Amino acid sequence: MRKLTYGMGVSLDGFIADRDGAIDWSAPDEELHRFHNQQAREVGMELYGRRLYEDMLTWETADQQPSASAPVVEFAEIWRATPKVVFSTTLERVEGNARLVREDPGEEVARLKAEPGQDLAVGGAGLASTLIELGLVDEYRLFVNPVILGAGTPFFPALERRISLELVETRTFGSRVVYVRYRAR
Repeated sequence: MRKLTYGMGVSLDGFIADRDGAIDWSAPDEELHRFHNQQAREVGMELYGRRLYEDMLTWETADQQPSASAPVVEFAEIWRATPKVVFSTTLERVEGNARLVREDPGEEVARLKAEPGQDLAVGGAGLASTLIELGLVDEYRLFVNPVILGAGTPFFPALERRISLELVETRTFGSRVVYVRYRAR
């Protein structure tokens, strides 16, 4: 059975975007970007909601920019090669190495987890919230940034029940971002 991970940059107070939707405070430096690239190489399939998928489409051509750094070029290549499932009822089509699913994400993700292969990763708070509430997320990977936003899009949904976690890994980067990885018990 494949594992489903959910990871993103978060503020110290648990938000992935500020009240205006900005995420500029979480832009990775080269060291952190290379770590993200390594993690992305280990993913067998990315799961996206519409909004994050549309934001991530920039990676289809990011490596073609003259100013693209080596980590950006590397991530663009990884991103294009990784299969993606996009959950949306409003998109008409998806591009590149992606397929569109309009049905219930819970059933589709449970089916994907039961298949053999590399682990799955969910991106975006909306889709992740649905999968967390359904008990489908196995691991949480937070990149805690040294900033307090006060409001915005939360990393975790409001839950009806507690989720017990086991700390698996921590790491502090030169940018003072702290990586924490937890496994659901």
